[in-house]
Amino acid sequence: MAALLDVQGLGKRFGGFTALADIDLQVAAGERLGLIGPNGSGKSTFVNCISGTLRHDSGRVTLGGQLLDALPPHQRTRLGLARSFQLPRPFGSLTVAENLRVPLLYAGATKLSDAECRERGMALLGQVGLADKAAQRPRELTQIEQRKLELARAMAAGPRLLIADESMAGLSNAEVDEIVDLLLRLNGQGVTIIMIEHIMRAVMAFSQRLVCFVAGRKVADGLPEEVVRNPEVERAYLGE
Repeated sequence: MAALLDVQGLGKRFGGFTALADIDLQVAAGERLGLIGPNGSGKSTFVNCISGTLRHDSGRVTLGGQLLDALPPHQRTRLGLARSFQLPRPFGSLTVAENLRVPLLYAGATKLSDAECRERGMALLGQVGLADKAAQRPRELTQIEQRKLELARAMAAGPRLLIADESMAGLSNAEVDEIVDLLLRLNGQGVTIIMIEHIMRAVMAFSQRLVCFVAGRKVADGLPEEVVRNPEVERAYLGE
């Protein structure tokens, strides 16, 4: 499969601290990639550089063959790159349905009519199991429902690539399984997904390929069963 996301030699420094060092990573169209690493390993910096929140210092990033390096976040979104956040950030004064209306109107590459926007919004809410919550405010949702809304808001842009950043933190085992099943369904509809997660049970259930960062470097990349047995990965998680 051809690479949808192609990252070559990505580097990022904060003063004298190297957050990312010469990261190469290719993600094929339709792939399910798990990205793991201990806290401070560079995962969030990597996502921020890919999505345009941070400007990397070296290397290049392409999506579908198009260079992203000079593009702001909203233009990257319109090219098909979307992300969810570790902490959901809904518009508190809007209803659940209205929270989807904002990205549907402004984030996607296609201009929608009001009727199309309503129809697409309800379809997305149905997809994540929130259709009956459309008229509620986000504060009335449970924690897992807020995570589902966050994923629906990311999907509203119609992405080719979705970066799911710790969508399961703080959830119960059953709720984790719900989010994994949801991400698998989205992938089955053609969305390429990078999952960043500390819950290894979820990572192993979801990922076709696993990448591990340690101290800003990519130390392992391969089949999940092989990566978790990598000595450097074991040291990073379990210590010497």
